[in-house]
Amino acid sequence: MESLKWTGSSLKVLDQTKLPFKIEYIECMIYEEVASSIKKMQVRGAPAIGAAAAFGIVLAAKQRQFAKISDFQKFLHEATHVLQKTRPTAVNLFWALDRMKSVWSLKNWETVQDIITALEKEAIAIFKEDIELNKAIGKLGMELVPDGATILTHCNAGALATAGFGTALGVIRACHKSGKEIAVYASETRPLLQGARLTVTELMNDGINVTLITDNMAGYLMKQGKVDAVVVGADRIAANGDVANKIGTYSLAVLANYHEIPFYVAAPYSTIDMTLHSGKEIIIEERDPLEVRSISGNPVVADDVPVYNPAFDVTPHSLISAIITDKGVLRPPYEQTLKQVIKEDKNE
Repeated sequence: MESLKWTGSSLKVLDQTKLPFKIEYIECMIYEEVASSIKKMQVRGAPAIGAAAAFGIVLAAKQRQFAKISDFQKFLHEATHVLQKTRPTAVNLFWALDRMKSVWSLKNWETVQDIITALEKEAIAIFKEDIELNKAIGKLGMELVPDGATILTHCNAGALATAGFGTALGVIRACHKSGKEIAVYASETRPLLQGARLTVTELMNDGINVTLITDNMAGYLMKQGKVDAVVVGADRIAANGDVANKIGTYSLAVLANYHEIPFYVAAPYSTIDMTLHSGKEIIIEERDPLEVRSISGNPVVADDVPVYNPAFDVTPHSLISAIITDKGVLRPPYEQTLKQVIKEDKNE
């Protein structure tokens, strides 16, 4: 299953809200449809969101005819703003849109068609680069996992959350491909059950030993000595190493720290946001209360029950054993190691 398919004239988005029982692609012909698919979490996972948004800009560029380049660029600015408002926490969204803007906002373009051609090339590059970044993360991360280890992971940071292969699941896949005997516990990840519906499906399809648990079982598993490492993804990493990820990640980090279990974050360099000093500055998306009041559309409480539904939480850097990036495995002090990664990227 591919999270995204670019046809040249449309973006086909795998509707992840219907997995694992139905495989259905939504064909987005205009950028507003891409924005809607991101907002509804039909496409999800920070890297996949970024790639989808990049193709959304390409669709916007092909959407209308413009005689003046200035009018065309104004329209692309409006489309960028709409896409930016879909999911506020995942920094890859803004990173990808900034890359696209660096193309269309240049002053020396001669024709609109030249810009469209360049935008499509850039979006395809973002998509392909993400797959290579994930494979690099997997290769580096597998060195941290001993043969015979049992890994606990949360939410879905696999091929479905990226352009392909995955970040946290990329580490697990790399271990499996290298011949290491590993096992995985996947937490269900309420309220939308990405761990149960997506992670378990991905790992079972790959023939990887995976067991599903409810979110509130993790501490007991650790107490029993059944977890050797926790590996999760990230939606945004602040300059000091604080990490925003799916709600419930912070709880796992606290539990892992108490039980002296290594807690690893796997994410591409594009997830690092050096403009934010700490996790306190990360905007946390709050979603529809209906997601908590129901399971797969079936009500479990009364309609008037008050709900608090943050989609993410922030894990402080002090609880993170290492951050596995495509540029290397980073360890404290994160303010220095993260800065070095960004510096090296700018110099390449």
